[in-house]
Amino acid sequence: MRFSGTYTALITPFRDGKIDVSAYQALIERQIAAGIDGIVPVGTTGESPTLDSDEHIEVIRLAVEFAAGRCQVVAGSGANATAEAIELTEAAEAVGATGSLQVCPYYNKPSQEGLYLHFKAIAESTHLPIMLYSVPGRSSIEITPETAARLAADCPTITAIKEAGGSVDRVNQLVQALPADFAILSGDDPLTLPFISCGATGLVSVASNLIPEAIVALVKACLAGDFPEALALQKQFYPLMRGLMSLDVNPVPIKTAVALQGHCSDELRLPLAPLSRENTAKLTALLQSYQLL
Repeated sequence: MRFSGTYTALITPFRDGKIDVSAYQALIERQIAAGIDGIVPVGTTGESPTLDSDEHIEVIRLAVEFAAGRCQVVAGSGANATAEAIELTEAAEAVGATGSLQVCPYYNKPSQEGLYLHFKAIAESTHLPIMLYSVPGRSSIEITPETAARLAADCPTITAIKEAGGSVDRVNQLVQALPADFAILSGDDPLTLPFISCGATGLVSVASNLIPEAIVALVKACLAGDFPEALALQKQFYPLMRGLMSLDVNPVPIKTAVALQGHCSDELRLPLAPLSRENTAKLTALLQSYQLL
């Protein structure tokens, strides 16, 4: 399986403290109707740190069931403990996920050798294609291009990386270090165009929870080399993409935005707090400016 195109890092809708199954199904149907290439349940945007193990696997299982083979399901099954990541990944494979997103371990700050051994152990435990996830803003360390290249050479199922370090130059470094068939995906909506222009093959998107058709069109234009069209879409939607990441920590603004559209509740789990009244007003005005409300 090649990782390419647009993947939505899905929000996890809650109601009264439980997973809102009907809302989740409707969200996935909306994504598939928009032509998304894949969905990513229980990543950062899906509030994975606040789900217990049973809920985590249930959200993945539901995503597989509702997608019904119509798009890829790349399960967020990483953890900062290798044994836990292996357990979650094996369970994700058992319920039918088509791939696994493996976040860089957070808080314990392993060395690059530790990262290599961590991801190698996970890869050896599963047949799923693995997308590494370098996000130093969340984990405080990055997966270096050298470590990614070492993993690509030694682990045939590690075939992609989601790059969320906010640097276009990182894409250049990864392109130089990695095999030509190793997929690099942007982890930041506003950087999609420059990332793909430098060799990335797609995007794992937050904004596509809200505007899937527009994000699909942006990625397709970039991959087709139609950069004038891509630039026009980038210019049109940049204020919205930026607002969804600047009004509060992800996923608070995106879940609030989708809730304002009526697709789910805006319920979050602590320690995430609701968007402030002031920023909700700003978000509402932003959505109204795009005729999304």
